[in-house]
Amino acid sequence: MSKKILITGASGLVGSHLTDMLQQQGYQVVHVGRTKRAGKISTFVWDVNAGTFDVQALAGVDTIINLAGAGIADKRWSTSRKREILESRTKSVALLNKVLSTTSHQVTTFVSASAIGYYGFGFGDEVFTEDTKPGTDFLANVTKQWEEEMDKIQQLSIRVVKLRIGIVLSDKGGALTEMAKPVRMFAGSPLGSGKQNLSWIHIEDLGAMFLKAATDETLRGAYSAVSGNWVSNKEITKAIGKVLNRPVWPVHVPAFVLKLMLGEMANIVLQGSKVTADKIKQTGFEFKYTTLEAALKSLRL
Repeated sequence: MSKKILITGASGLVGSHLTDMLQQQGYQVVHVGRTKRAGKISTFVWDVNAGTFDVQALAGVDTIINLAGAGIADKRWSTSRKREILESRTKSVALLNKVLSTTSHQVTTFVSASAIGYYGFGFGDEVFTEDTKPGTDFLANVTKQWEEEMDKIQQLSIRVVKLRIGIVLSDKGGALTEMAKPVRMFAGSPLGSGKQNLSWIHIEDLGAMFLKAATDETLRGAYSAVSGNWVSNKEITKAIGKVLNRPVWPVHVPAFVLKLMLGEMANIVLQGSKVTADKIKQTGFEFKYTTLEAALKSLRL
């Protein structure tokens, strides 16, 4: 019998891709979201703030994939938005923990999205591994608290895997489509110094990694979901220009301009990190896309 997998936060970029991929491979998929949606996928409702969850969603489910969380770059970081970013993550996992600890179910595996923001920002030749201590900036603190909630689920004798996701390359949305917009409009330029490193992963490889985490019982704990072949902001901007056959101007967008526009959120694009993929490779996972050029060529920008 195929596994039955429940996905939270399934309406986003990763959730949509993962749902299609799992169905194509014969898995049963159900969604849990804020509203009940019509369609081929059975959808159940939860309210994270109210602490309610339709326990019928767990019927026959042995794996939960958690992708719930407010978008990091969707809105400017006001005090209330920063609280929403944090609580949409921590409260959703805490609610799942509560439901799993008080309801009869057959869930054996819990796989959750996390983020390489856990490590903070890197400088110089510093390379982050899963053993690196968490950073101290806002996103690092969010991710640290998020993972602490995930770790509590292990106390229920459920296998927990945390995938610390980097920049996801997809032509269906996300960071890459935003980076491509100015280049397509003949306004492409590196941001800030252009030297900040981006640790990326192709959407297909990320989907395959989630599937491995869900099905390979030897995987436990944190894994960095990146290709391991980081590139600078300047390099990826030039690569996008090459794919789109557009020029990339040598004049950089000044950091102060981005800070005026985005506030503290500008750190997302002005700073970066080098993150290795060695740990997931040691499990036997094989990447389909290991170079930026191949990854970009596979997408319709």
